[in-house]
Amino acid sequence: MSNFKTQMTKIHYNKAGKVNPILMSFLNFCSLFYNAVTSVRNFLYDKLILKISCVNARVISVGNLTTGGVGKTPVVAEIADHFANKYGEVVCILSRGYGGNLDNKKIHVIKDLNGIHYSAIEAGDEPFWLSKNTHPEVIVITCADRVKGAEFAVNNYHATKIILDDGFQHRRLYRDTDVILIDSEKRFGNNKLLPSGPLRENLSGLNRADIIYVVSKNTDHTEAQKYADYLKKTYKKDVRLCKIEPDEIYNIKTGEELDKIKPVSALCAIGQPEQFVKFLEGLSLKDKILFDDHHIYTKEELSKIDGNVVTTEKDAVKLKDFNLDNIYALKLKVSIDINHLLK
Repeated sequence: MSNFKTQMTKIHYNKAGKVNPILMSFLNFCSLFYNAVTSVRNFLYDKLILKISCVNARVISVGNLTTGGVGKTPVVAEIADHFANKYGEVVCILSRGYGGNLDNKKIHVIKDLNGIHYSAIEAGDEPFWLSKNTHPEVIVITCADRVKGAEFAVNNYHATKIILDDGFQHRRLYRDTDVILIDSEKRFGNNKLLPSGPLRENLSGLNRADIIYVVSKNTDHTEAQKYADYLKKTYKKDVRLCKIEPDEIYNIKTGEELDKIKPVSALCAIGQPEQFVKFLEGLSLKDKILFDDHHIYTKEELSKIDGNVVTTEKDAVKLKDFNLDNIYALKLKVSIDINHLLK
């Protein structure tokens, strides 16, 4: 159940075994052009040759240097809830809306005070999950043009805090705080730029970060803390640990907890499924059914699965419409120090 994207991910993180040298040479050659484009673009923004637009709200960007899932979505939710709950601010999460059916050149209000206005298929699994799992007064908007989306949030909702979901490379909108997330285990893969590696830009991009969170999706955070200490010493940055740990496993239809004695199948369509499967090690796991990131499930695919299924909460938002009794979701808990984002 994999395509070219999945195979490329294996190459990026050194899991593809022996790679055809001709293919690798071609990818490395393409990376030279990618490096030239991103380097020139960043230079033009650094020198203010390309215009950076400001809005009348504090903007916090949450992003990363690599492709694939690092854990941005639950971290974005945690930050948004913090400001909405603790300080009563008008918070808007601004997402590109990748994976949804809506035209992301236009502004779409996925959620506001009147509720959620689009399905997971329309909005995209991540914006829909953010809509379902944040404070009722947190607004969620999708638009590829972050400046247009931010201006809309300020003008129409009087937003005081805007959280850019996956915004590090979208430099046209000024941000007060740039947050970068780094996976404690996958890190930067083979340290190469796209398409031969997972890097969206050179590691020098870390110098733009105000805060770096090392994301530890584990139950033992010792090695992650060591890596955070290394980054802090090397880049002279504010580097902190973000812990994402497994919590409860609940039925997405009834809310009942999973009987952990019975065998289950793991099902997901996320950027890096290995960690999700690892979280299920204590269960009687009989099968792993892994699709490509943002996959849209069909009734035929689900009908082939016997017994109980455990999936991610991100996948669960797309599976609820099937009204099945055997789908369970793994809830994750996020531990992160947010108070310093007030600076």
